[in-house]
Amino acid sequence: MLNEPLRRMLQAMPKAELHIHIEGSLEPELIFEFAQRNGVSLPYASVEALRQAYAFTDLQSFLDIYYAGASVLLTEQDFYDMTAAYLARAAADNVRHTEIFFDPQTHTARGVPFKTVIDGIWRACQDSPVSAGLIMCFLRHLSEEDALATLEEALPYRDKIIGVGLDSSELGHPPEKFARVFERARGLGLHLVAHAGEEGPPSYIESALDVLHVERIDHGVRCLDDPALVQRLVRERMALTVCPLSNIKLRVFDVMGSHNLRTLLDAGLAATVNSDDPAYFGGYVNDNYLAAFEALPLEAPHARQLAVNSFEAAFLEPAQKRAFLDEVDRFFATAQAT
Repeated sequence: MLNEPLRRMLQAMPKAELHIHIEGSLEPELIFEFAQRNGVSLPYASVEALRQAYAFTDLQSFLDIYYAGASVLLTEQDFYDMTAAYLARAAADNVRHTEIFFDPQTHTARGVPFKTVIDGIWRACQDSPVSAGLIMCFLRHLSEEDALATLEEALPYRDKIIGVGLDSSELGHPPEKFARVFERARGLGLHLVAHAGEEGPPSYIESALDVLHVERIDHGVRCLDDPALVQRLVRERMALTVCPLSNIKLRVFDVMGSHNLRTLLDAGLAATVNSDDPAYFGGYVNDNYLAAFEALPLEAPHARQLAVNSFEAAFLEPAQKRAFLDEVDRFFATAQAT
């Protein structure tokens, strides 16, 4: 049982969230609201029926319903409202900085202009007290040519994007499939991240590092299958953006008590806690902290380390990063004194 002081500490501590798919924050209530105002028909009779469909057996079964939900996003206001709703939840969870993934190919393939997508998301970020950056993800089940075309389409909005990532179906789509588009993005000065080692093997993590030259690994929990890789990740201080509730919902682990977050931290890995697709996986970032700390032998020192890791791994200017880390120091000095 999680004791009350630790629960309050987890909820109140300043933190960054580095693995959040904005389309995955679209709650069923908003899906139905957008469907009504945009005249989109849904294959579900009610919000409750849609929630009941969130019984996933693996990553692909989730993605099928995820893309169906995204079909209601048509106007700049839709993207604004979705992002504003997430940022309000993040602020309530004491998230000080977030780096938001968005999937333009999901929308441009439906005829929604790139400008509509990014302008709505960007405007909501500007209107929020939470510091936010945007990471454009390529859908790995599509071709690299499609990804390259998407990168070119993004160039007029380069000032609104801090990096690129790689998401969607992992198995059968290794990182090296996207070597050229990541090289192009690196030449543009964009930060690089990639999903690897969630359902895919540790070799996908190695490819993300050696071929794509990423600066963070999204998920990465399968790294423990390769001790030499673990040593490398520790040596290079390569952050892992771990998503506990997502890992349970998608059957990466059977139950939270068998999650390897504590083992990752004990190995010296720069693990962080994030919500991934919170509308679908049962909770936002504080829900992920609480679920993990409830089920695993994690204590206040781990909370502090996770908070520190989250800001150290963020793509922030040095002065801004130092300010957030100083806030963490002040918070835990006070929390330990009371």
